[in-house]
Amino acid sequence: MRGKLAAVSLAQLEYFVAVAEEASVGRAAARLHLSQPPLSRQMLSLEHELGVKLFERTSRGVRLLPPGATLLPRARAILADVAAAARAAHRAGSESEPPDPGPSGQDRSE
Repeated sequence: MRGKLAAVSLAQLEYFVAVAEEASVGRAAARLHLSQPPLSRQMLSLEHELGVKLFERTSRGVRLLPPGATLLPRARAILADVAAAARAAHRAGSESEPPDPGPSGQDRSE
């Protein structure tokens, strides 16, 4: 990944956080309202994109490996930042919208 920005999607980060928090692909899939195979494929794709293994797969679920433990707080922060940015943009859009003229065409703000 040196010299190249990874093509990691926000959805992959959201899925990664859920799998890490649940310590189980099956429980994470249920939480995300997804089926397990596509979620597993997304985690493999994320690992491939980053060039590291994030999880140890066990018979009881998954365990974060050091790269996964390093990524987890950063992924949470990225998702929180994106949500905050979306809220700020929404607020800014709401404040700058022209007044609703109403059904008669008259400005309701007057």
